[in-house]
Amino acid sequence: MIVAGITTGELDSFAERFILDNGGKPAFLHYGDKSNPFPATLCISINEEVIHGIPGKRRIQPGDVVGIDSGIDLGGYFSDAAFTVAVSPVSPETEKLLRVTQECLVRAIAAVKPGARIHDVSRAVFSHARANGYGVVRQYCGHGVGFSQHEDPQVPNYVGSGPNPRMVPGMVLAIEPMINAGGDGVGELADGWTIVTLDGSRSAHFEHTVAVTSTGAEVMTAW
Repeated sequence: MIVAGITTGELDSFAERFILDNGGKPAFLHYGDKSNPFPATLCISINEEVIHGIPGKRRIQPGDVVGIDSGIDLGGYFSDAAFTVAVSPVSPETEKLLRVTQECLVRAIAAVKPGARIHDVSRAVFSHARANGYGVVRQYCGHGVGFSQHEDPQVPNYVGSGPNPRMVPGMVLAIEPMINAGGDGVGELADGWTIVTLDGSRSAHFEHTVAVTSTGAEVMTAW
């Protein structure tokens, strides 16, 4: 459905109907602070928008980079997943950004196994993004997920000084590289939700819900 001319609101309405028709509940709808809850089923972030874009009347244009992020409550179990696509015509620079960001996710998932640490996942993302000259968002990160939309531990996309627990079977993580074509810096718009790159560069976002198993990892949101 992601084609030039469609509105982000139309995509959101379709997703909400689909989730409800299949027995789930949109986990993002009304999520957050009661004074400014998120008003939609999908986060739709375009071009310089990194995450948490609010769907509405905006029409997707040729050449846009469109990130779709969704969470579903299915019988009390929560998932979280995202992908980014580009609308034709697509430049080689945009193709590379999307490819490398998805590769960051694949490398991060490959680091998931019992006994490994959260920073092993973080290092896999950061090293690949930096090797390709890209910025890595630091203010927002992956997280535990399963019985609620956001749980411990946090899963940063860079190696910092924060908690670095070992992974154990049964742990479920939302791993989500957020990679910028330019610098690391991001800021929040006046709507209190939409996060954008400070330098106006494009951003890409890929995410899977991943369970730690006795031998490695299982992707729960495989496309």
